[in-house]
Amino acid sequence: MLKELKLIVENIEESLRLDLYISKELNDISRSYVQKLIKSGNVRVNNEIIYSKKYKISEEDEIDIEIPEPEKLKLEPENIPIEIIYEDKDLLVVNKPQGMVVHPAPGHYSGTLVNALLYHSKSLSSINGIIRPGIVHRIDKDTSGLLMIAKNNKAHNSLAAQLKEHSINRVYYALVNGNIKVGSGTIDAPIGRHPVNRLKRAVVEKNSKKAVTHFKVIESYSGYTLVELKLETGRTHQIRVHMSYLGYPLVGDPLYGIKKKKFNLKGQMLHAKVLGFIHPTTLKYMEFNSELPEYFKALLKKMQRRK
Repeated sequence: MLKELKLIVENIEESLRLDLYISKELNDISRSYVQKLIKSGNVRVNNEIIYSKKYKISEEDEIDIEIPEPEKLKLEPENIPIEIIYEDKDLLVVNKPQGMVVHPAPGHYSGTLVNALLYHSKSLSSINGIIRPGIVHRIDKDTSGLLMIAKNNKAHNSLAAQLKEHSINRVYYALVNGNIKVGSGTIDAPIGRHPVNRLKRAVVEKNSKKAVTHFKVIESYSGYTLVELKLETGRTHQIRVHMSYLGYPLVGDPLYGIKKKKFNLKGQMLHAKVLGFIHPTTLKYMEFNSELPEYFKALLKKMQRRK
């Protein structure tokens, strides 16, 4: 069913681009999707179809927007190799490689961890819907490391509750730019959407959530530091945002890092190394440890030679 929305432009001091105004007014719709709607002829200004995202709107303009019903997504199992660290009737622990998206999203409907899980397992929890079966938590596409997957709803509820209580042990290793001058510390800084760039998160006071990261220096190199980071909370991009905020952005981070590319990396040097939790059925504590990927270890060897 087609969804129709009407906006009347009010209280603007200067003319704004059409796509910018709509995305600000409808903050649950991304600017890129707004631009797609405009290009498809789904936006009218004063009853005239506008095809240019750069069209400048004025005070009292009437904007009509037609939002088509989303296409029904059918997820296909795919025979993609995945490294399973542990599996029983309730859950799996997998070691996700860098470059793999966790679950389908616009632009990534295949080749994801979920596609691989659907092929591997006949049973996955349904709590997070058809797009994210079994997914209790996630890590970024270019972050590697350990993830727990729920095979039934009972296990999912138990693991999700532990996440909410901050009782799951999640330890990451990261290589950051700069030399951290203290041996350890805690970053307690709230994270919300970046005020300008919708792709980014930032340390902000307004519309933010509490975010806490504990860090410890493992080794220092010439201009770089290997850091162990323990998450107390789990906000989107938390480690990447916090380390950038502290002045030590992750090496290879395309969003929060230094623009000048070095070492020919495919993404940020961040690995989810340790994952510990209470098993939903046995109620025993389980902990898993993942080795750093080969590309990560190879770069650390380079750093060693530079010392």
